[in-house]
Amino acid sequence: MAGSTQDINIVAQAESGDALQQGEVIAPAEEHAAEGEHAAPADAAHGATDTHASTEAHAEVFPPFDPASFGGQLLWLAITFAALYFLMSRVALPRIGSILETRRTRIEGDLKEAERLRQETEKAAAAYEAALAEARKNAHGIAEETRAGIKADIDGRRADVEAGLSKRVAAAEARIQADKDAALANVGSIAAETAQVLVAKISGSVTAAEAKAAVAAASKE
Repeated sequence: MAGSTQDINIVAQAESGDALQQGEVIAPAEEHAAEGEHAAPADAAHGATDTHASTEAHAEVFPPFDPASFGGQLLWLAITFAALYFLMSRVALPRIGSILETRRTRIEGDLKEAERLRQETEKAAAAYEAALAEARKNAHGIAEETRAGIKADIDGRRADVEAGLSKRVAAAEARIQADKDAALANVGSIAAETAQVLVAKISGSVTAAEAKAAVAAASKE
């Protein structure tokens, strides 16, 4: 009886262990199933989001950069280029050519005028140099004439001054000679008077004639 009870307990424990294992196995499976159920809507939502994003990206492409519109763009580019070429060749280019031709003609005229003015300036400069050389030549001649006239005037005045000085010197020499002669004559009489006085004091009286004769004899010796 006791052995049967132990066997029953062992069987019960074994069954309870199997039940726990089955429960553990079932639980993860249920969890995976739940995760799958949650993941499926998420994947669906993600796919919808990607589709919407691609649609929006396709809708947001700038039209000129859209490859689908390249053909039309090239066609309009060719038409626009042809129109611009026509306008440039028929309207703009002739006007530009006319402006350039007018400017070229004006520049050529200005260059010719400048050349003419340069030649006139050179001629005026040559005439000025010739006039200046002539003026220098005339000035040199005038200076020579003036110098010669001044020299002649100075020489004449010098001759007049020298003649006057010669006359004055001759007159002075004549006066000096006359004064000298008068002085010498007076010296003789003064010497005679002096000799008369000295002789009278030394040896007695003497006449004036004797004194003069003695002085004359002494001067001759």
